[in-house]
Amino acid sequence: MVCVMAGGCMVGPDYARPPVEEPARFKSQADGEPAGSIPAAWWQLYRDPELDRLVATASASNQTIQQAVARVDEARALARVAGSFLYPTVSLDPTYSRSRSSANRESAITGRRPQQGVSVDSWQIPLDLTYEIDVWGRVRRSLESARAQAAASAIDVAVVRLTVETDVARFYYTIRTLDAQAQILTDTVTSYREQVRLLGAQLKSGLVSPIVLNQAQAQLQATLAQQRDVERARAVAEHALAILCGRPAPSFAVTPNPLHEASPPAVPPGLPAELLARRPDVAEAEQNLVANNAQIGVAMAEFYPRFMLTSSAGFESANLSTLFNWQSRVASIAPSVSLPIFQGGRLKANLEATRARYRQAVAAYMNQVLIAYGDVEDALTALHALSDEVGSLREAVGESQNYLRLANVQYRYGLVDYLIVIDAERTLLVNQLSLAQAVNLHMAASIQLIKALGGGWNPAEDGAAQ
Repeated sequence: MVCVMAGGCMVGPDYARPPVEEPARFKSQADGEPAGSIPAAWWQLYRDPELDRLVATASASNQTIQQAVARVDEARALARVAGSFLYPTVSLDPTYSRSRSSANRESAITGRRPQQGVSVDSWQIPLDLTYEIDVWGRVRRSLESARAQAAASAIDVAVVRLTVETDVARFYYTIRTLDAQAQILTDTVTSYREQVRLLGAQLKSGLVSPIVLNQAQAQLQATLAQQRDVERARAVAEHALAILCGRPAPSFAVTPNPLHEASPPAVPPGLPAELLARRPDVAEAEQNLVANNAQIGVAMAEFYPRFMLTSSAGFESANLSTLFNWQSRVASIAPSVSLPIFQGGRLKANLEATRARYRQAVAAYMNQVLIAYGDVEDALTALHALSDEVGSLREAVGESQNYLRLANVQYRYGLVDYLIVIDAERTLLVNQLSLAQAVNLHMAASIQLIKALGGGWNPAEDGAAQ
């Protein structure tokens, strides 16, 4: 009867996923966007071998990922600890003692003093067994909670890995954008130096006024300052990428590769109903919810009697030579029941605290769902807006090139002052740098959309999460 009770009764609520609102489609999703799913190796969509190499390096060497993996090992070990209480605890405790009684004491039986002291040897080899009969499911609920925590830790590895992968991609394209800006500024500085040289010669000949030369020199120095700032920003981004890849910054370098006409790949956003199964952070929040739900059962089981079985069997003898004789056998069995009567409200307060933690986990889960929807909407909005912005800036660069060409022609014919040429050069430079930055933001929005969609994570294929 006890076995039936132990196997079939568990107090506390069984887990049920809280209902969440699932919109029919994303508000920022454009008509005709591709359907389908994101591959697990999502970075291969960008068809960049250097990006593939950097992501592989980060996956193997990033220390944040290593920390997350170690947390999984810890959580799984703790789950095995919780599961061990389903089985009896058996221990072998051999002991030996030698005692001598005094000759000057009275016998408790005869009331007389013995003629001499007595020395007694005692050899014992007991096999002790202790077992809690899990009638109310306290141990099984504890195991359920520990397994959910281990699953949450395993899913957290996917969260960390996705964050590292997307950060690697963002820093990589930021570096390439800075390479493009550096190339633009280098070409511009070369042109400005030649311009200052020519204007200096024209000033000596009286062909231009000093104000024109001063303006050109100021423009050159400002561009040199921009060039140094871009170099500094590239170095900082490269150092950050080195940390992500698990490499020392002094020995890490990314070959310059300017990003000019790149466009992000098409990313299928799918349906909002699919998002909750594709986001590892949402799945992690749900496993934390499962763990807290099981803890309610643990707290409720404390109100019920606890059944313990303690037994011991072994050998005991005063002489080592007869220790293992059949006549030296000893045995005992002691079942016990512990029933909580009065604990000053501690059990009730603990149950209330456990239920409050569960409500916190529900709120955290619901909030993570809302964050997931918001992340996708933000990324889709940015992706579409930046696509238009890049197109407009490309046209602006083209018009700025025409502006500079016409300004040079009109200056050569004496139709305009050279300050118009300087203004045209400055306009072109600003638009070129803005275009390079917009291209980078466009790529970053694409990467952010992939991250918001879960990066191709599939719980059915994630052996660690299972």
